[in-house]
Formats: sequence, C-alpha cells, structure tokens
Amino acid sequence: MYPTIEELLRAIRLGEDSSLELKEVVFSGGKIKGPERDNLAEVMAAFANAKGGVIILGVDDKSREVTGIPVARLEEVELLVREVAHDSIDPTLSLDIRRIELPDTLGELRAVLRLDIDRSLFVHAAKGRYFCRVGSSSRPMSPEYLSRLMQQRSQARLIRFDEQIVSNARVDSLSSELTDRFRTGRSGADRLVFLRKISMIGEDQEGVLRPTVCGVLMGMHDPREYLTHAFIQAVAYRSDYRAAHDHLQAYQLDHQDITGPLDAQVRSALQFVARNMQIGGTKSLGRTDVPQFDLTAVFEALVNAVAHRDYAIAASKIRLRLYRDCLRLCVPGALSNSMEVASLPLRQATRNEAITSLLARTPVDVPVDGVQIERSFMMDKRGEGVGLILDRSEQLSGKRPVYELIDESELVLTIFAAGV
Repeated sequence: MYPTIEELLRAIRLGEDSSLELKEVVFSGGKIKGPERDNLAEVMAAFANAKGGVIILGVDDKSREVTGIPVARLEEVELLVREVAHDSIDPTLSLDIRRIELPDTLGELRAVLRLDIDRSLFVHAAKGRYFCRVGSSSRPMSPEYLSRLMQQRSQARLIRFDEQIVSNARVDSLSSELTDRFRTGRSGADRLVFLRKISMIGEDQEGVLRPTVCGVLMGMHDPREYLTHAFIQAVAYRSDYRAAHDHLQAYQLDHQDITGPLDAQVRSALQFVARNMQIGGTKSLGRTDVPQFDLTAVFEALVNAVAHRDYAIAASKIRLRLYRDCLRLCVPGALSNSMEVASLPLRQATRNEAITSLLARTPVDVPVDGVQIERSFMMDKRGEGVGLILDRSEQLSGKRPVYELIDESELVLTIFAAGV
C-alpha cells in the first residue's frame, strides 16, 4: 500500500479514506499532547479489523499539510505508538513503524512516522471496544457485524491456522539454513516452489509471497519478531508446587525465555529440565541414580506442546514450571477435533498439520547427556506420545501424570517427581 513517496503524497493530498489516516503530532512542554492514545488505539484496531491501512503521524488531517516531527523526538513518538499497540489493544497488535521524510508546502523535508497495519488474523479491541473502518472514520462495530467478523476470523484460524499468511513478514526473513534442512536428496525444485510445497510460504491477498505461521515458527531463528507469543517461559522453583503457588516459598532457582525455531525450543527446554532437576539414589544393590523426571517423557511432552498448541491465541505462551514435587507444562489452546482429556491416550488429532509434518522431518539430535530418545525424528506421527508420557512417568514415580483442561483454553500436564 503506497509503495512510493509519490503515491503516498498523492494519497495525502486526496485526504483520509478507508485505508489512510493522518494525524498531527502536537507537543506541550515535555509531553506529547496529540494524538490522544485512545483515539490512536481505535484507528489502529479498526484498520487491523478491516483490510489494513496506513497511519501517517506528522500530517495535519484537516489541511493535509506535512507538519513533521522534530527528529530529536521521533523516538519518543515511536515509543508512544508501541505502548498503544501493546497496552491499549487486545490482543496486542503487530505493526511496521518506519521513519520517513516528506516535503512540506515549501519543499522542505520533514520527518514523519509511517505506521503500516495489515489485516489481522484476530479481531482487536481498543480499550474494550471493537471498531471498524467506515470511509475516513473509525466507528464502533454493531453486535451483528462483530459476531460475523468473529466467526469469519475464528474459522480462518481453525482451518489450518499454521498455513495462514503472516502479513507483515517477508520471505527473506526466513533463514536458508533452517528451511533447506527439510529438503531431501530429490528436492531439486526452486526454493520458493519448495517452500510453498511444504507450506512455509504462501500468497497474500495482493499476490505477494509471504511466510506462513509455520514458516515463521520453523524457519526463523527468533519467531517472536512476528509472533511475539511463540516461546516457552521456563521457571524452576526451590519449593514444591503448593508452596510456590501460594507464594509461601516461591524462590526461583532458574528462569529462561526459550526461543528459536520450534525444534530448538524443545531441545533448550529439555536442557533446562535436565539442568535443574534433582538426582536421587538407591542403595539396595549399590548406589543407583534416580532422576526426578523421565527425560524421554518430558521430551515427548515438549514436542507435543510446540506441535499442538493453538498459535491463534495471542499474548499467551507455553509455560514450563519445575517444582520439587512435580513438573507442570501449560499449553495454550483447547483440545482439537472435539477430543476430551480422557481420550488423549486413545486418539490422535492434529491442530497444526504443516508444523507436525516438518517436525516429523526434523532429526532429534538432543544435546543432553544421558538422554536416549528412541526415534530418529522429533515426531513419529503414530500418536503414541501421550501413552509414552503416562507410562514412563508412572513407572519412575509411581504416580500417573494428570492432564487438565482449564477454562477450555489451556491444557495443563502435571508429571509427578520420583521419590516424593
């Protein structure tokens, strides 16, 4: 949208419309007086809920004159924009912020901020209210319109969400090193053809090739650049679960935000558990080391977590909690395909087909001493992972792990520690 300065200036001269918003930036002393935060949030959310749009900060919307922003205060204005996108819009909105120069009426170049907002996969609220774009204004949605939009976007998420386009991402953001590892000896196709075949890229509404959710998660060294919630938050506590949960002894031994492509997240999370779990021992026939948790079972649980979590739930990450008496793995998303907790060991259902397909082609290669994973690739797609988690953990600790579904929006696995 408006790829050149000339096209942007032509649009500014014509004034605001369904895809362009102009806002003057006004300072009062040491503070930004305008644009007002709530109004900016409404416009940003309305564009995201519609077909996207461009906001230019530093242009008067009435006179359409370029008033600019002092270069020394660009950082301050950009910080305001980021705060609004993060704090005033739910779910958090991703946008592209660029500093450009536009000529004023005298031909002098002035700095402005260009905010590019793409059509979102989600429906966004600004301060608890939903807005849509009608011509040059942002208006509250009617209940009927909101219901329709919610249904449309939820259907888009439920149908192969991992193959949906990440509209603000670029194909060159994908690492050749990470994408080429999925080629076989017979995969001699052009790189773009190959990436489309394995659902790592696709065309947006304008026919531009862009990474998919799967492409970002498996083909970028830090997927958080576009999917801010795609990481594992790991914390190890000194106390047992109840004491930490009640804040009686919530002393952290270690914590880490685990990032990277999904297979790297699994490896790093397994290392985190191995590094922080306790090793006991028995002396019946000489000392025998007894680990706190079965790491093969933990590996299976982590693979299932990154493969099957609902990435459509924004601002929610996988949470790994390690306690003295148990390990808890909290995974965003309800069970897919009408499954129930009781049927997890019996049935197989896949939410993210493209992701699971690539994980099934990713070598295990777990760099943790003493861990022997009895398979060559991350996933075997036979649906035996849950049974293995339950049986191996129960064999070690004497207690069968427990799956719980919380508020139909988060699956929690509790694996009990040995010797407790």
